[in-house]
Amino acid sequence: MIRTRLAAVAAATVTAAALTGLFAGTASAHVAVSGTDATQGGYGVLTFRVPTESDTASTVGLTITLPDATPVVSVSTQPKAGWTATVVKKNLAAPEKDDDGNEITQYVSQVVWKAATPQAGIPPGSFDTFSISAGPLPDSDTMTIPTLQTYSDGTAVNWNEEAAQGQGEPEHPAPSLTLAASSESMSDHDTSRSDAGSSSASWPGIAGLIVAIVALLIGIANFALLRKGRSSN
Repeated sequence: MIRTRLAAVAAATVTAAALTGLFAGTASAHVAVSGTDATQGGYGVLTFRVPTESDTASTVGLTITLPDATPVVSVSTQPKAGWTATVVKKNLAAPEKDDDGNEITQYVSQVVWKAATPQAGIPPGSFDTFSISAGPLPDSDTMTIPTLQTYSDGTAVNWNEEAAQGQGEPEHPAPSLTLAASSESMSDHDTSRSDAGSSSASWPGIAGLIVAIVALLIGIANFALLRKGRSSN
């Protein structure tokens, strides 16, 4: 009986693990972005992982759209054999200055990759990566980058949906990148914590000093009263 129960539990565990792996694989089979050195308000390398989900067609095009609300003014593409990359720009609402004092009037709106030949496409059951170096990135925790994936049979998949609060992952989620806090903001945060710690740590010392002074004054007053009493006797 015990062996039968153990066998049933083991079978259920294996089945659950298999189903978990299946659904995890299905959920992750979409365009995604990562950036280990991407920081809030800073620069970083953004790498897009592009799987071909079609059983019959190859991926021959990829278009990423950078946010207009937080313009990215500098983008360079990593060369990719068999593919061409085009950087599409838009005019800024107002000119900006870079770190060298040069005037900047445009920002990067899109980066478009196209396979130069059919053979260069990403075949069914395969994936490939595309990278850019970009900045300054938004000064926020995350960055959403809608992406359009095109296939050799003329079909396209627009990965541009954002999950609603409290809802599961949408059918075509937009790639989302988590941005690390910059060293400057971390330094400011640590300084604030240090100042707060110093301030809170100083209060016990001040309170102790006040108590000591009050005790000393009371002692002096009692001593004076004692002497006065002895003198009157």
